[in-house]
Amino acid sequence: QVQLIESGGGSVQAGDSLRLSCAASGRTFSSYAMGWFRQTTGKNRAFVAGITWSGSSTYYADSVKGRFTIFRDNAKNTVYLQMNSLKPEDTAVYYCAADRWGSGTSKGGYDCWGQGTQVTVSS
Repeated sequence: QVQLIESGGGSVQAGDSLRLSCAASGRTFSSYAMGWFRQTTGKNRAFVAGITWSGSSTYYADSVKGRFTIFRDNAKNTVYLQMNSLKPEDTAVYYCAADRWGSGTSKGGYDCWGQGTQVTVSS
């Protein structure tokens, strides 16, 4: 398994951008599909974006399509979430997750999770 550490969260204004990073330990990172999820208080964790192990395919929740971009650098063992045109409803704790040889979709079997990073968007 890999260990995941997110970073890059913070407090921004609506319309601003943030880039989240998720650094993975281990030498098998390139065999994992990766996903970003988010959770607000009292709600279930929700899929935001996913990417296959090769980076050739990406998937997004409808609420973030056109605003968020997931990409990865396997040489750096890191997956990113570029978030543009942020809205107050994007406020949440964001988690990255790994699924070995997975699909990268919302239905993937993600079984490794980071500790989360808070994103707060003010209007």
